[in-house]
Amino acid sequence: MRIDKYLWCVRYYKTRNMVTEACKKNHVTVNGIVAKPSKEVFPTDKITFRKDQITQIITVLDIPENRVGAKLVDIYRRNDTPAEVYQHLELLKLSKEHYRKNGTGRPTKKDRRDIDEFGNEIHEDEED
Repeated sequence: MRIDKYLWCVRYYKTRNMVTEACKKNHVTVNGIVAKPSKEVFPTDKITFRKDQITQIITVLDIPENRVGAKLVDIYRRNDTPAEVYQHLELLKLSKEHYRKNGTGRPTKKDRRDIDEFGNEIHEDEED
């Protein structure tokens, strides 16, 4: 089965076109070799690809006939991605929550006072 069809079948990408674009940008490798979208995959192949700021590593266990349901994906692949990668992603999400949300506009007077007050507290602590 082609690599683009396989990654689509095991639900890593929403469309085959997205997989094709990832292959063209050299984000997908099979057994350490950069893969074109038409690259054939077989059981025991290791696929590495970058998606959503994570480098995913999977091992092909079996080839599906068609796109499979989310509950059946584990029959066809084994996820070998280290747990530290997922922990790093959680830290990125938490750090983004710290900042203001997009579309909230400029800070209000109250926001500005809170920011200034927070800054003053930091400077007072340094002087002590």
